Amino acid sequence: MSTNRDTEKADDGPLFLVNNTVQDFSWKGLTVTVKDRATKEPRQLISEISGSVQQGELLALMGPSGCGKTTLLNVLARRAAASKAKVEGECLVNNRKLDSEPFARITSYVEQEDALIGSLTVEETIRFAADLSLPGDVSKCQRRERITTLLQALGIQKQAKTLVGTPIRKGISGGQKRRVSIASQLVSCPKILFLDEPTSGLDSTASFEVISYAKRLAVANKLIIIASIHQPSTATFQLFDKLLLLSGGQTCYSGPVASIESYFGDIGFEIPAYTNPAEHLLDLVSADFHGDSGETRQIQQAWSQAANNDSTLSKINKPIQNPDRQQQKNLILSAEELVSRRPGLISITFSLLHRSWIKSYRDVVAYGIRILMYMGLAIMMGTVWLRLSTSQESIQPFVNAIFFGSAFMSFMAVAYVPAFLEDRATFIKERANGMYGATPFIIANFLIGLPFLFLISVLFSIVSYWLSNFQPTATAFFTWVMWLFLDLVAAESLVVLVSSLFPVFVIALALVAFANGLWMSVGGFLVSPTILNPFWKYVFHYIDYQSYVFQGMMINEFKDRVYSCGSGCQCMYQTDLAAQCQIRGTGVLATYGYNAETKMGKLVGILVGIIAVYRLLGWMALYIRRT
Repeated sequence: MSTNRDTEKADDGPLFLVNNTVQDFSWKGLTVTVKDRATKEPRQLISEISGSVQQGELLALMGPSGCGKTTLLNVLARRAAASKAKVEGECLVNNRKLDSEPFARITSYVEQEDALIGSLTVEETIRFAADLSLPGDVSKCQRRERITTLLQALGIQKQAKTLVGTPIRKGISGGQKRRVSIASQLVSCPKILFLDEPTSGLDSTASFEVISYAKRLAVANKLIIIASIHQPSTATFQLFDKLLLLSGGQTCYSGPVASIESYFGDIGFEIPAYTNPAEHLLDLVSADFHGDSGETRQIQQAWSQAANNDSTLSKINKPIQNPDRQQQKNLILSAEELVSRRPGLISITFSLLHRSWIKSYRDVVAYGIRILMYMGLAIMMGTVWLRLSTSQESIQPFVNAIFFGSAFMSFMAVAYVPAFLEDRATFIKERANGMYGATPFIIANFLIGLPFLFLISVLFSIVSYWLSNFQPTATAFFTWVMWLFLDLVAAESLVVLVSSLFPVFVIALALVAFANGLWMSVGGFLVSPTILNPFWKYVFHYIDYQSYVFQGMMINEFKDRVYSCGSGCQCMYQTDLAAQCQIRGTGVLATYGYNAETKMGKLVGILVGIIAVYRLLGWMALYIRRT
């Protein structure tokens, strides 16, 4: 096995950083206050919560629904507790305060919902987590070894090559997904692991497996694990070393699981034999479902008195042996060193690109279905506007086809909303765990879409362009492909912006559809720019990416084309070729206010600028919004 000066192999678990370990994680007087929407008065979500947990221990945060478990877990993990919440109190690592960035590097958080990429295998999920979090001086051999030992330690080595699973392709089970989520966080060698409802949605057997694996890893690798949990089975509950029992945001008990029976017996609430102690405790403190909450208040008051009585607490908790100052200093230096050694922007971006590439060609939702949609649209367009002639009767159908081909291609970009929201959910989780920021995510997201959007543009054009009989030259064809490609890039950039601002599927879908409807209305086809209302023209027309695509396609089609006026020589557009019973295409452009001599580079530059602004605003939305 490869080793270095700050790593060693635990007997029954993966390779972890174990020197300068976190010996104690404690919190004192944690209080979270928000303003009540109804009364406008301050309301406490949690009040004066204190506790501690040592290395190798599992702490259970337990209580009825709404008691403040997740709020407390978020505060301990330095995540947002609630909107506009005021947080008081302090959290200490080895009796010292750590800055946010070093703290993020020694901790990991596994959310209640498994934000996994379904089109990756179990092994790939853990490998990319390693690439995004481990320092660059950790060799590939060490990374492979770490991944292998993690798979074995969590009992998922047989599923290593199995897909996590998508709505279309079945993958691993719910319990296995939880273990994959835990493994993807453990690969970064955290010293403190937070688990939000790790057994939610699992049966008792799967719940026991998840917690038993967590217990085994905590002991073998000197980890601190804090988990919120709801109504565990007796066997699962006994795996925890400590319990912090909450009700109404206040502490009802905080100490070893082994001391529960004696403590509650001493205060007059004996736990009956042959009952699940976890269920019994929840029944005692679930005041919301009892007409009289006196028992809960009595339990809270008893704990408040015990917390102020050192002799009582000494019977419950063993005294904590605080590390010396040198050990505290070593931990701070170790955490700061990890921050300085984290992967760079280029390395992270390439890892995200690699992962997105795998996801894109495996997940049919991201681009596969969209390619089929666009091909269906191409066939429909090509057969509806089939073999248009060069007579004046075909001029308006040509204009209609240009509008339809450009506007509806961008409108159908709404199909990208669910795929981006999935990517965003993964990003939010990984950023919260200190892996990377918004910049590499936005760059990778932009770059990975380009080849697929170009492929869509080419396939669509091959079918529709020649069927409709647009200008039959190679230059005109590839110019059309260019405009279609820029149109799709701009439309997808709009999806990224809107979905970053409003990360709710229905809302994002509605707003993207509305925005595209607006761009269609002011783009120059439905109402010519020469007569468009000044408000819509100067406020929206000039920032409408569809207007520049439509203008560019119109110039590409009509600049060098001539149309016959028919047998009666009644020309619909008067140009210098009227005497020859012909219409020069520039006359059609003039009715829309377009100059045939407009430089294509100017229009392309404006369109690229709009795309850049969309992406920049999307980056700002992700950078500012943390959830």
